[in-house]
Amino acid sequence: MSLIYALVARGGTVLAAHSADKRDFSQATQAILSKIPPNNSKLTYVWEQYLFHYISEGGLTFLVMADDSVGRRMPFAFLGELQQRFTTKYSPDVIYAADEDGLDEFGPEIGRLMHQYTTSPPPDALNQARQDLAQVKDIMVQNVEQILSRGERIELLVDKTDTMAGQAWAFRRGARSVRRQQFWRNQKIMLLSVAVGILLLYVFIAQFCGAGLNHCTS
Repeated sequence: MSLIYALVARGGTVLAAHSADKRDFSQATQAILSKIPPNNSKLTYVWEQYLFHYISEGGLTFLVMADDSVGRRMPFAFLGELQQRFTTKYSPDVIYAADEDGLDEFGPEIGRLMHQYTTSPPPDALNQARQDLAQVKDIMVQNVEQILSRGERIELLVDKTDTMAGQAWAFRRGARSVRRQQFWRNQKIMLLSVAVGILLLYVFIAQFCGAGLNHCTS
C-alpha cells in the first residue's frame, strides 16, 4: 500500500478525507496541521515508517500519508492533482464557509485518486512533480526550521547532543576493545616467539649433547 491517508484542510479544519487503512491517523495529522505555517509551503514529515507530504497554499492544506518506500515524487504529484480537482470543484465561498467534514462528499474522489496514483500514476504528473520538487528543495529545508518553536529547537539540539554523546561513547568503547584485542594479539606473538626461541636453542644444543642433553654432563 503506497498512499494510505489523504485530506484537504482549511487551517486546522479537515474538510474532506479518505483512508485506505482502518487505523486512526487523526492525532498525527492534527499535530502536523497545527505546525504548518500560514505562508505557502511544501514539506515532508517523517513518522515511523511513514511520510506525511503536504502542500499548503492560499490557506488550504492538501496532505497525504504514504509509505516511505515510494519517495516524494509520486505523493507530490498526487497532491498537485488533488489540489487542482478540489479548487476546480468548489468555489472559495463554499470552501471557506464549510465546517469540519463539511465537504466530506469529496472523500470518495480522494479515494479514487489515491488508487489511481498507487496503481498507475500519470507520467506527465510525475514529471511535473519532479520539476516542482527541484525548485522548492531549499525552501522545504528552510520551512523545517521555521515551524520549530524555541523549545522544540532546544529539544532537537538535546537529541542531537545525546546522539553525538552516544556515538562518542560507542567510539571510545570500540577503541578500548581494539586496544585490548591488540594487546592480547601482541602477547600471543611474544609467547610464540619465546617458544620458538626455546625450541631452536634446544635443537642447537641437542646437536652436541644429544636429544636427552646427557652427553654434555661431566
